[in-house]
Amino acid sequence: MGFWTQASGDNAMDPKRQYRFIVDFANLGSDCQWLVKNIGKPSISLTEASHQYLNHTFYYPGRVSWNTVSVTLVDPVSPDATATMMNAINAAGYKVPSGPDQLTTVSKKASIASLGQVTITQFAGDGDTSNPVEEWILRNAWIKSVTLSGLDYSGDSLSEVTLELRYDYATLKRHGASPSDATTSIGQDDTLWDVS
Repeated sequence: MGFWTQASGDNAMDPKRQYRFIVDFANLGSDCQWLVKNIGKPSISLTEASHQYLNHTFYYPGRVSWNTVSVTLVDPVSPDATATMMNAINAAGYKVPSGPDQLTTVSKKASIASLGQVTITQFAGDGDTSNPVEEWILRNAWIKSVTLSGLDYSGDSLSEVTLELRYDYATLKRHGASPSDATTSIGQDDTLWDVS
């Protein structure tokens, strides 16, 4: 018998589903929530160091590095996702060259501020969006690349905008399905590392 049939509380054994999520870009407005088609969750890579002794090689974990996250948005006429993302790049400090006195450059502070806090929220199957299962917050996220889908006379697909987001690290807030399963977090400040 599958684990999801052994319900002991509201949604306690309901598996997480890929399509039950929203993404919020705090400074881009609520319109961007419904434009998101898909997004990757944060992932981690560890570097490694090796030590060779005679005929053996031993490996040791090194530094933690958070990998970029890719998010795809549908590009309607209104709100225009292409224009929204280009405005975010402009707000980050990029200005087209208009003369020798155009000295503005992109800064991390402005890049982070152009998006605001990026939150990925996953929900249970009961449809209650006020009771998330987990929340990922991309800390200090900024747009690393913007890719627009091409045009094709033979195609009828929706136009899309794909973003690659770079961030310093991510925090996870896991919400319990029952009062005995307390909310726990992974990350900094007042968060906890134990999610057992």
